[in-house]
Amino acid sequence: MMQRVFIAILTFSLGTGAAPRYICTYYDVVEYLNISSHSKLHAHILPKTDLKEPVEVKMDFMLMAILSVVEKLQTVTFYFILNLEWKNTFATWNPQDFCNISKVILPTESYWSPPIFILERVNGQNPNLDYMVITHDGTFNSTQPFQATLTCSLMIFKFPFDTQTCNLSIASFLYSVTDLVMKTKRSPAEMMRDSQSYFLTDGEWKFTNLSIIEYMEDLDDEQFSVVTYMISMERRPTLYVLNLILPTCALYLLDMAVLFGPSSLEEKISFQIAIILGSSMLAVILNNILPTSSNRPPVIVVFFLGTFLLMIMAVLDTFLLLHQQHKSLNSDKVLRSFWQGAHTKLPTRTMTNHSTKHLAKDGAQQPNLPKKAQEKGQPAKRHWQPQEQDPFLPVLEKVLLYSHFFLSLVFFAIISLKWSS
Repeated sequence: MMQRVFIAILTFSLGTGAAPRYICTYYDVVEYLNISSHSKLHAHILPKTDLKEPVEVKMDFMLMAILSVVEKLQTVTFYFILNLEWKNTFATWNPQDFCNISKVILPTESYWSPPIFILERVNGQNPNLDYMVITHDGTFNSTQPFQATLTCSLMIFKFPFDTQTCNLSIASFLYSVTDLVMKTKRSPAEMMRDSQSYFLTDGEWKFTNLSIIEYMEDLDDEQFSVVTYMISMERRPTLYVLNLILPTCALYLLDMAVLFGPSSLEEKISFQIAIILGSSMLAVILNNILPTSSNRPPVIVVFFLGTFLLMIMAVLDTFLLLHQQHKSLNSDKVLRSFWQGAHTKLPTRTMTNHSTKHLAKDGAQQPNLPKKAQEKGQPAKRHWQPQEQDPFLPVLEKVLLYSHFFLSLVFFAIISLKWSS
């Protein structure tokens, strides 16, 4: 009898279409969460069940690319992905009631999401991925890509062999630590490993290290949670070595070769001035790269300035040698003209035989005159013999050249130690 009644009820339900409906769609989950009835104000309210317990936001960071570093403006542009995770106990459901649906993807504006603020940001693009993942236990997960230009204190003392560390600080200054606490999800080593695995660029800068600092910032008698990612990067100096340092060294070696060469002093001066003009063009290129002000002048600026001054000193040494040479020649000309003028004023009259005999009788010794002069009774004409090269000039030249060479070695040794320290 009971079997007949059950079969009759089942047949009736199938005939009328009143079979039980299985709840197996995302729409059913959304209807269960009653999101459509939420007001916009509800999506901006902090989801706290206990006023004494703050909402904990866990962050995960992954650096994808170093897009640019502008030394002149002291800015750096990063492309990174930031993942936020938090709990909202007002958005939970039982997956068994919805065919084991354990997560749904909804727009970010559907529920409350932590408002984050990047302290060092001066420019950038806002993320356009306005969706988040909601799991059945009330866990919210939001992943957003950022392209942000940050201000960074670039220490360019060892440019181009420098290593920079820039901070990326994330905070939420709308909620104090009594309402919201920001923490990291993974260790810095794990984030570093993933960042290097997915790093997109292979340009001038190499991503070397990542460290994390969590601290509380005091502001208006309140404390706010801040997480700072310290990104260390190393410059690849090959381009600057090939374009700036090696050409400058080559020009200086050429200047030294001209200084020690066998050319005349006038030719040396013209060559040295041409080399100085070439090195000044490289200095203009460097000036367009480096910032206008810094605490200490970079080593490369000292390097360029030192080589420029050494080239100027080489020109001055050559001028000094040229001046000494001309001075020696002028003194020789003065003595020659003086000697010739003194001898032209001597009496040119011939000596009479009487005077000659008189001198012979008195026992005076006849001067050692040439035979023709003695025969004609005329005084001998002494010819001017020019001086040999000034003996002081070669000594001065060697002292200047070797002192310049020694000073150059000391200077380049100091520059190398500055760059390597």
